[in-house]
Amino acid sequence: MGSFINDQFMLKNKTAVRLYEKFAEKMPIYDYHCHLSPKDIAENRKFNNITELWLEGDHYKWRAMRAHGLEEKYITGDASDKEKFAAWAETVPYTLGNPLYHWTHLELKRYFDVDELLNKDTWESIWNRCNELLQQDDFTVQNLIKRSNVKVICTTDDPADDLRYHDQIKELPDFPVKVLPTYRPDRGVEINKETFASFVSELEKVTNRTISTYEEYKEALEERIDYFHEKGCRISDHGLGEVPFAEYEDSELTAIFQAGRKGEKVSREDEEKFKTATLVFLAGCYKKRNWAMQIHFGAIRNNNTRMIKKLGPDAGFDSINDQGQVAAPLNALLDAMEQKEQLPKTILYNLNPVYNDLVGSTIGNFQTEPGIQGKIQFGSGWWFNDTKRGMNRQLTALADHGLLMHFVGMLTDSRSFLSFSRHEYFRRILCNLIGEWVEDGEVPNDSDILQTLIENICYNNAKNYFGIDVD
Repeated sequence: MGSFINDQFMLKNKTAVRLYEKFAEKMPIYDYHCHLSPKDIAENRKFNNITELWLEGDHYKWRAMRAHGLEEKYITGDASDKEKFAAWAETVPYTLGNPLYHWTHLELKRYFDVDELLNKDTWESIWNRCNELLQQDDFTVQNLIKRSNVKVICTTDDPADDLRYHDQIKELPDFPVKVLPTYRPDRGVEINKETFASFVSELEKVTNRTISTYEEYKEALEERIDYFHEKGCRISDHGLGEVPFAEYEDSELTAIFQAGRKGEKVSREDEEKFKTATLVFLAGCYKKRNWAMQIHFGAIRNNNTRMIKKLGPDAGFDSINDQGQVAAPLNALLDAMEQKEQLPKTILYNLNPVYNDLVGSTIGNFQTEPGIQGKIQFGSGWWFNDTKRGMNRQLTALADHGLLMHFVGMLTDSRSFLSFSRHEYFRRILCNLIGEWVEDGEVPNDSDILQTLIENICYNNAKNYFGIDVD
């Protein structure tokens, strides 16, 4: 049997094959949002086995294994790495129709040259082959990144982080990839979460200042923005369950802040006021420094109380939120930034595809800065939407309501150093969609315009949008 992952994988027409082979395949990767460990990059981690590289922290795979009925010991528990790999291999055939099936075999093919399908009969030979290769220098973290043709990686970092690993990476003599931090102040926005008070305390320590008022809080946040900027950061990121918006008076904010600082719960109205004011302030800081702001919204998190108590957050118990109102607060929040001329370049990621057209139409309301192409972006299919269907829905919604030609393209949003192959997955889906349009006579079969479209989305738009010197 030939390889399941072949040259025509996901490419269903001749034009798609041509677009992929001529234009998309050769483009470098600009991974502007991920959760890779800068420590692992700085220390050039070498993995002991494929389980460490592949299953460690991967809640996508964990959810599938639970759905397959496996004991938690084989997922996050105390089973051996070999037992965990065998358990994952047993699960893989049952992921047919899920992108995990594609990602699994794409990664095995691209990094380990494995053509066999992973299952309960083949797992041990694949385990041995992968582990043998992982002992070679080509399979250290830095070499995996270089082999993947990556130019830029933007990690996700807390404002209190000292970013020492990013400093170490800059000094590496034979590692040309830019690895830059991303400012992610979620703990400082979520005033009603138990992490808020501890965040303010940490902020006091790293800024060597006392924070008693909201003005002092803003000053400390901006000081850390300056620190991140000095380290090369040009992107922020915000994760929001729902998009907040409430009118507020500046005079109200210190009392709200002080209540949260004491660990007290504030009212829903005061929470919305605090979040709105803080996001508008931060947006102005980003705008002043020519940063891009990312907003990921629409997840409902930590839904299984028993398992959260056992395993903690980020273990695979999150899902899509229906969010209630979206259009009014989203437009109002962006408008509040725009009214103060503090709206930076912004990427909106929507987890609930029901709202794709809503987001696609919203971004057009704020494309008001001459010289910036696609200033407000509808971000790529995210989390539960980085599937074939999810990517196609996002691409077509953006094309329907905006300018697909200016789309900044795909990112991994992953903790795995093998997930760069998701860029290939996206590019094949993109080329297949455009190929369908060409062969259906909906767009011209003009090589120049198609090349520009594909190469822009794969790499060039991101390179131009984020203002990071790559070359």
